[in-house]
Amino acid sequence: MYPKKFETLIEMFEKLPGVGNKTAQRYAFRLLEEPEENIEEYIRTLQSLSEIHPCKTCGFLTDEETCHFCNDKSRDAHTIMVVAYPQDVVAIEKTETYRGLYHVLGGLISASKGIYPEDIRIEGLLERIKEDTKEIIIATSPTMDGEMTALYLNRVLKEKGVLVTRLAHGLPMGASLDYADELTLIKAMSNRREVEDA
Repeated sequence: MYPKKFETLIEMFEKLPGVGNKTAQRYAFRLLEEPEENIEEYIRTLQSLSEIHPCKTCGFLTDEETCHFCNDKSRDAHTIMVVAYPQDVVAIEKTETYRGLYHVLGGLISASKGIYPEDIRIEGLLERIKEDTKEIIIATSPTMDGEMTALYLNRVLKEKGVLVTRLAHGLPMGASLDYADELTLIKAMSNRREVEDA
């Protein structure tokens, strides 16, 4: 029905999560209305995505060797918050209550999906723990996979002799961290607790 190039554009939008055919068509038609200079800016921005990669230290997004969190000397280097994805870091930062460092796992342990501890950045986390590391905060979402990952992390981190805490109170089971509002996250941060052995 549509020209082939336009059909291809719709198909590309449909590959985005949560975008169905009708929404993809709306996006495509909207782009047709954009001035040429805006289209060129979209193209440049999309092409620059190849320059964005995980920070070699913590796994957050950067276009340099290390991210701005790892480079920020004003942050508390004795505390590391462990999250599953980069967007979780952004959610925590919005609360303006945490000034430590981060470690992004890049996923969660999930036997059903074939994701095991060696498939996410747990080894990198263990390498970051030094004698002066005071606390590791596990901030995975309270889902089945998040809980499984937290339990595994607790076990391996306890062997390092470091205090391990977990976000609690305010985050309902089954919720995703990046969908939680700031007040809920502030409450969860202030009420975190030491992880108990199962």
